[in-house]
Formats: sequence, structure tokens, C-alpha cells
Amino acid sequence: MRKIGRSDKIAQRSKSPKRHRAKNPVPIRPAAPPPPGRGRRGETGYLAYLLRQAQAATRLTMERALGELGVTPPQFVVLTMLKAYPGLSGADLARVALLTPQTVGVIIRNLERDGAIRKTPHPVHGRVLQWSLTRRGATLLAKCRRRAMAVERRLSSVLNARTKTTVRRWLARIAVELGGET
Repeated sequence: MRKIGRSDKIAQRSKSPKRHRAKNPVPIRPAAPPPPGRGRRGETGYLAYLLRQAQAATRLTMERALGELGVTPPQFVVLTMLKAYPGLSGADLARVALLTPQTVGVIIRNLERDGAIRKTPHPVHGRVLQWSLTRRGATLLAKCRRRAMAVERRLSSVLNARTKTTVRRWLARIAVELGGET
């Protein structure tokens, strides 16, 4: 009598009847999400999600508008804050621009390298550096502002003056209520 070897066992398994399988299974396709402004991505959606959706659309539009000038939205924010509050330190810039100190550090290096900002030591605290716009930075900011204002006009074009005031108050209040000391 012959011993059954490993190759015989494999051959026996391959001859065993196949389990039932559907010949052409129908793939399950998830429902496509609605476009922005429809369904839960519209007026019936959660406020926090709608704010995020609006912010993402605004940021993308701003990135495209400023990108033609070689400026990112965070760089634009830093330039804007330095025009409004000259002499801010890197840490202060990070707080008012709502960016991390690491991000602001990179932005400052790039803007300084491009001649848009300059540093001066703090008159009392010598280790603290204060940042301000150069003439070149002010010119760049003016170009950026024209593009940013075009985006701003698009944002507010469907709102009347009263609604604009209401939305501004609401957004500012959210920052105060939920944001704390940022």
C-alpha cells in the first residue's frame, strides 16, 4: 500500500467541490454625498461642519488668488498683522495670526529672506525680536489686499448690510465664546 504524500493531499484538495460563489457579484456603491449647499452639506447641516466647509472653500479661493503673487494665506495674515500691529514678536504673531510658533518661524524666515519684513531687537528685552514691514513688504501687502478684497466682496455679495453685521457679530462671538484667549 502506498503512502499518501503531501502532493497527493494537495491534489485531493483541488479536486474537492467548490463552494458556491456568485459569478458576477454586484459591487456595493456607497451613496454619493451631495454637493456643497445641498442636504446635510446645506442649511440642514451642523453649524460646525458648515463653518469648516465655508472656511475650506474660502481658503482655497484665497490660495488661488494670492498664489499668483507667490504668497500663501498664512503669509498674507502675517503681513496683515504686522501692518496693523508693527513690532510684534514671533510669539505674538503666532497668537494673533492663529498659527503655530513653528509655522510663524518658517514664514518669518521666508518673508525676511524676500525682503518683505525686517527685525529689530526689543528696546528693553534684547533677546526678543520685533518684526515690521519693509517698503517692499508694504507694496506686496497692498497687492495681496486687492486680491483678498475681491474674495471678500464675493463672500458678502449675497448679504445686505444688516445681515453682514449680524454674521460678523456671530463669528466674533464664536471666537470669544469657544476660543478663549487666542
